[in-house]
Amino acid sequence: MSDLSQIVKAYDVRGTVPDQWDERVAEALGAAFTQLLNATDEPGDSVVVGYDMRATSPGLAAAFATGVRAEGRSVIEIGLASTDLLYFASGSLDLPGAMFTASHNPAQYNGIKMCRSGARPIGQASGLAEIRERAQALLDSGEARPAGDPVRPAERRDLLPDYAAYLRKLVDLSGIRPLKVVVDAGNGMGGFTVPTVLGDAALSALPLEIVPLYFELDGTFPNHEANPLDPANLVDLQRAVVEHGAEIGLAFDGDADRCFVVDERGEPVSPSAITALVAARELAKHPGSTVIHGLITSSAVPEIIREHGGEPVVARVGHSFIKAEMARTNAVFGGEHSAHYYFRDFWFADTGMLAAMHTLAALGEQSLPLSVLAGEYERYVASGEINSTVVDQAAAIAEVRAAYPEAVADEMDGLTLRFPDGAWFNLRASNTEPLLRLNVEAPTRERMVSLRDEVLGRVRR
Repeated sequence: MSDLSQIVKAYDVRGTVPDQWDERVAEALGAAFTQLLNATDEPGDSVVVGYDMRATSPGLAAAFATGVRAEGRSVIEIGLASTDLLYFASGSLDLPGAMFTASHNPAQYNGIKMCRSGARPIGQASGLAEIRERAQALLDSGEARPAGDPVRPAERRDLLPDYAAYLRKLVDLSGIRPLKVVVDAGNGMGGFTVPTVLGDAALSALPLEIVPLYFELDGTFPNHEANPLDPANLVDLQRAVVEHGAEIGLAFDGDADRCFVVDERGEPVSPSAITALVAARELAKHPGSTVIHGLITSSAVPEIIREHGGEPVVARVGHSFIKAEMARTNAVFGGEHSAHYYFRDFWFADTGMLAAMHTLAALGEQSLPLSVLAGEYERYVASGEINSTVVDQAAAIAEVRAAYPEAVADEMDGLTLRFPDGAWFNLRASNTEPLLRLNVEAPTRERMVSLRDEVLGRVRR
């Protein structure tokens, strides 16, 4: 008997196959998802289903579709897709959707990201807990498939050209200066979407010379993990940018919903700088708009948003919180430290590709190298996220809080302490592991290193 509490996480389904879940579980989840849609009068009579390049993805997606059809809705199969391609399908067709992917996790993992029509997110508080309960009941009863055979048809659609054309309308790259761009797809779905979005002559050729790294779709990730948040996975891209004399490097994660940027020297550009850069571009088109930024993005981000006439609003870490805040405020854009970027023009959903295109446009519309351009948005020194294994997380956070009575505390998400000199840190517990995650920022490297080491010393004692 499967225990779904082990795989239904805060924002999605994620676990190892076949020991934690399999096609029988996927079918129950498809039925439960559709039961939720039917119970809440979700518009439309179809569900869009896509999947990534993992070997287990097609079978899991097919089983999920069986559960959907048995509960009375038809299925639109879009086949291989990036997660933001699935969001495009959900948004443009105004239908609920399910994407089979484990993002950057190792090969033995798989998962499901589910959304309502218009790419509206589903998290624990917005339906995922109910889906888990309904699916668990089906599995416990031994009736993962509801009575009767699936009666609704399945339809296959190729939406990649439409997705590419839509993004190209949002960001016009046709008039920029020629750029050599190294792209590391990490054997993930970027290898499927990038050639069409940035290189398809049928959509009209762009002034981009794409140098591909690891575009072969391979869910075993033979070259490196498809997780650009880990600096070790950027090494090949950094080397290739310098070797090819490229102006910029782009790295996508496994399901290609996140994008990391490397400058012409092979140096990473922080997601906070990209957030500020894209925010400035969106505010130029939509003056006075709200921009959402994650709790642990750089202090430079809200400063730059205000300088460009926007209204910065902070949100908790996590896509469901960011998307909910964007919808509430009608924000034009949102960005997180994890390189998730959200756009009002993209149904408030996250798309690494659109952020990459904004960065290419900003670079190509002027003559300065990326290192100089990005430097305009980098004002402080950040530690990056540092994880520590801690069993009693609450006690560790309380001890750290007590050690800095002079700091101003914020407990929106974990503990954030801000100091009079502009330094700050955030210490928060992982949703899924016995980890504390630390992010530190300060006006100088010396101050950042000192504060980082002090806090880590207390956390790891």
